[in-house]
Amino acid sequence: MKHFTSVHDLDNLDEALKLALELKKDPYQYQSLGKNKTLLLVFFNSSLRTRLSTQKAGLNLGMNVIVFDINEGGWKLETELGVIMDGDKPEHIREAVPVIGKYCDIIGVRSFAKFENRDDDYQEKIIQQFIDYAGVPVVSMEAATRHPLQSFADLITIEEHKTKARPKVVMTWAPHPRALPQAVPNSFVEWMRETDYELVVTHPEGYEMAPEFMGDLKPEYDQMKAFEGADFIYAKSWASYSDYGKVLSQDRNWTVSDRQMAVTNNAKFMHCLPVRRNMIVADSVIDSANSIVVPEAENRLFSAQAVLKMMLDQMK
Repeated sequence: MKHFTSVHDLDNLDEALKLALELKKDPYQYQSLGKNKTLLLVFFNSSLRTRLSTQKAGLNLGMNVIVFDINEGGWKLETELGVIMDGDKPEHIREAVPVIGKYCDIIGVRSFAKFENRDDDYQEKIIQQFIDYAGVPVVSMEAATRHPLQSFADLITIEEHKTKARPKVVMTWAPHPRALPQAVPNSFVEWMRETDYELVVTHPEGYEMAPEFMGDLKPEYDQMKAFEGADFIYAKSWASYSDYGKVLSQDRNWTVSDRQMAVTNNAKFMHCLPVRRNMIVADSVIDSANSIVVPEAENRLFSAQAVLKMMLDQMK
């Protein structure tokens, strides 16, 4: 695994899952592996769980960790080629990335969709320039179209909490006051399709996801029907793909509440966080005994640590 941007970069998903669960039992067993190795985390966008969990994952493996903020309150980089750099960005990513690569052994990059041009976002122009120019392995800490460390943590969480071999997992759209990227839902569907779970995606019309992620999976537009007999409910808002970056609905009937949860198989509730209470999910659901959002967030540490461990193994 040279770089990690999706589930397809793993040699073996089952082995990666076993490693993450092993690390959870003993997080410090490979501390010598990262000795004299440096992890540099580059943030184009702010973060809580991603920043803390990935930094802690590197430290658990004995790595030195550097965190670097770009654009938002930090060093500003121009990311487009062919522009006249007469604005407030003093350096181009084309020079910055090779330099960053000289100071570390692995780079983590977090860069959201801009919602300015769908083709640019779906070509992953930012993280791809790190892959092309850094000269060291690159880990996606969320890009324009995927959030693989989150989806890996989601898989760990379902495996820990499932009560039958083939649970029914439902990802539901929910309302939000802002247009949110498609990275988490795209990635969640991509990872779940690599399992033998029964996967259902439900959302209002107009929120159909990119065909490359859905494959032959068809959306269910009736949320209540989708929830029937579900073992896990994963709530997430995302902006339209076809009418790119637009909010087409704020229908509060899609807010996950006791009404929808009542038709499930006593389902566990999941969300990647942060969550807008009483927009995405009712207080009564997220505060219930069936809410596993905190254990899910904890597993962000072990998804990151497993990926970093696999990369370090290749450097021996």
